[in-house]
Amino acid sequence: SILSTYFLFIYSKNKTNKKPLLCILLRELLHKEDPTKSNPRFWDELFLMKVNLEYLEGKLESLDGDEVVKIKDNINSLFHHCVQALAEEHQIKVVNALQTLCALFRGVHQKNKSATGFDIINMLMGFDKAELRMKELMESLDSLLCGDGSESLKSLCLKLLLCLVTVTDNISQNTILEYVMINSIFEAILQILSEVSSRAQHGYDAVVLLALLVNYRKYESVNPYIVKLSIVDDEPTLDGMGMVIHHALAEYNRQYKDKEEENQGGFFSTLTSMVGSMFIADADEKLSVQTNEAILLALYEAVHLNRNFITVLAQSHPEIDIATTPAVPVPASPLTPLGTTPPSLDMMNNPELPLDPNLQTSNLLITFLKYSSIVMQDTKGKLSLFLSSDQYADAFLHDDNMNFRVNLHRMPMRHRKKAADKSIPSRPLVCAVLGDVYVSILFICCRRCVQIIHKLICYQKKCRVRVHYTWRDFWSALINLLKFLLSNETILLAKHNIFQLALQVVNLFNMFITYGDTFLPTPSSYDELYYEIIRMHQVFDNLCCMVLRVSTNAGQWKEPASKVTQALVNVRAIINHFNPKIESYAAVNHISQLSEDQVLEVVRSNYDTLTLKLQDGLDQFERYSEQPREAGFFKELVRSISLNVRKNVSLSTMSRDVLLKEFSSIS
Repeated sequence: SILSTYFLFIYSKNKTNKKPLLCILLRELLHKEDPTKSNPRFWDELFLMKVNLEYLEGKLESLDGDEVVKIKDNINSLFHHCVQALAEEHQIKVVNALQTLCALFRGVHQKNKSATGFDIINMLMGFDKAELRMKELMESLDSLLCGDGSESLKSLCLKLLLCLVTVTDNISQNTILEYVMINSIFEAILQILSEVSSRAQHGYDAVVLLALLVNYRKYESVNPYIVKLSIVDDEPTLDGMGMVIHHALAEYNRQYKDKEEENQGGFFSTLTSMVGSMFIADADEKLSVQTNEAILLALYEAVHLNRNFITVLAQSHPEIDIATTPAVPVPASPLTPLGTTPPSLDMMNNPELPLDPNLQTSNLLITFLKYSSIVMQDTKGKLSLFLSSDQYADAFLHDDNMNFRVNLHRMPMRHRKKAADKSIPSRPLVCAVLGDVYVSILFICCRRCVQIIHKLICYQKKCRVRVHYTWRDFWSALINLLKFLLSNETILLAKHNIFQLALQVVNLFNMFITYGDTFLPTPSSYDELYYEIIRMHQVFDNLCCMVLRVSTNAGQWKEPASKVTQALVNVRAIINHFNPKIESYAAVNHISQLSEDQVLEVVRSNYDTLTLKLQDGLDQFERYSEQPREAGFFKELVRSISLNVRKNVSLSTMSRDVLLKEFSSIS
C-alpha cells in the first residue's frame, strides 16, 4: 500500500503525465454516468492525485445549466467522498479532499451567479443529505483543527472555512452558513487563539474567520457566534485574540514608519522644501500602506460584544520593535494584505523576552491609536471611530497612574515640524485618544469624532477629572471645522444635514463655557477658551448669519438651523461682551493691535459683568448603537472584506508542505 501510494505520488509529480491522468478522472466524474461503473477504484485514485483547482472550477463554470443538473448526482457523490476522505489516515488524501471541496464550493457558487436556477445546497449535497453531510464535514474540520495533526493541514482547514464563508459577496446570502451556525466550530477557534504555538501559526486566519461568522445575519436572527463571543471570559483566549490583532496593527505601523524614513532626506526632501506642498501628495502616495479591514472588524466586534476584552486593551507590556525581534519562520498567510508579513511571533509569550524596567510600555489601544492616526491621513477614505460607552474604559483612559508615551502620526506640512519621539511626554491614554480624534477632525472625519469628544468631556465633567491636555488645539480644530462647513454650504446641504454637525460643535463649546471649571486643568485654560472664541469671532458671526437665514425661510433645514441659532446664544454673548471692551482698551492705550497677553488681561478683568444663559442637556450624550444607524456601514465593510479574502485565499500553496511531511514520516 505504501509503495502504491508512493508510486502515485511520484507519478502525480511528473509534469508531462499528471495533468492528462487527472483530467481523465475529472472528465469521468463530470460525465452524467457513475464513474465507478467503469473504474471501481475511481475514488481511491482521484484523492491520491494532486488537485487541479483551476481545471475543476473552470469545467464546472463551462457547463450550461442543464448539464450541471444532469451531473448533480456525481457532484453529490464527490462531496460525500471528500467528506469521507477527511477521516483518512494518510494526509495526502485529506489535503486533496480539502482542496476539492474548495473547488466545489467556488465552482458551484460561480455557476449559480449565471442565474441557472438550481439550488446550491441541492447541487452540492442534495436536500435530503445536506444536514448530515454538513454535520460530518464540520465535525471533521473541528477534529482536524483541535487534533495533533500537522500545522499545514490545520491551515488548510481554516482556508477551506474561509473559502466557504466568502463564496458570496454578501455572506448573509450564503445559505450553507446556516449549517455552520448549527454545527459550531467556535470552540476550535478559541483553542487556536488560546495556545501560543497554534496562535502564532493560525491566529490571523482564525480571527478573520470569527469576525466574518459573527456578521452572518447578525441583524436578522440569533447568531450563536455572537452569543458565545459575548460571554467568553477565558483570559488566555482573550489575550490571544488581542495579541493577534496587536501584531497585525503593529506590523502596519512598522511598514508605514519604514516608508516614512525612506522618504526623509535626500533629493525628495530638497524638492519639497523648494516647491512647497505640491509634492506633499506624492509623499502621501509613497507612504501609503494597504490597510487591514478584517483585523479592524475583529477588534471592533471583540470590544463591542465582549466587555471582558476591555482588560485586553489595557494590558501593558514592553514596547518592542517587531522589525528587530527574531521571528519564528512561518509560511505567509494568503489573507495577509499584499506587501505585508503576518504576525508570526507571540512576543509576550517568548521566555527569552528581555524585560527592561526602563523600557517604554505599550498596549493594544496604543497600537490602534497609532494605526488610526496613520489611516486618518487618507482623506479620500472612509473611516468611522467607535468608542464603547463603558465606565471601566473611561476610568482606565483617565487613570493618572497609567501613563504612556504615544507617538501619533500627522500629515507632513511645511508649517508643522514632526516632533521627536523623545519629546512626547508620558500622559494618561485619554490624551492620546483626544489627539487621535484631533487628527481626524483635521481631516473632516467628523460626526463620530465629535461624539467621542463629547462623551469623554461628559465623563470628565461628571467625575471632575482634570486632564493636562492642550485644549487650545482642539478649539482651533473645531472652529476650522465650522469654517469648512460654511465654505462648502451649498455642496454639503445638497446631501447632508450639516446643521446637526454644527450643533454638536457649538454644544461642545457650550460644554466648555458652562462646565469648564469642573474639568479644565487650570484657570488660564478657561481664559484661553474665551480668547479663541474672541479671536475667531468672524467664524461664529458667519455661522450665525447662515443659520438665521436658513431658519427664517421655509425649507427642510429650517428646524435644525433654528436649533443652532439657539445654541449660539452664549458664544454670541461672549463675543458681544468682550469685543467692545477690547476695542475700548486699545483706544485708551493707543494700541493699534493688542497682543495675546493684553487681550487675556481684558478678559480676566471683565468676567464679572458677563451674563450667560444656563442651557440644559449639554452633558447628555447619545449612546452608541450599531443597529440601525451603522448597519449599512458594516454590511458594506463585511462585503469588502469578503471580496478581499476570496481574492487572496489559496489552498494550493500549503499542500506541498503537507505532502513532504507525510512522506518524511513514512520514510
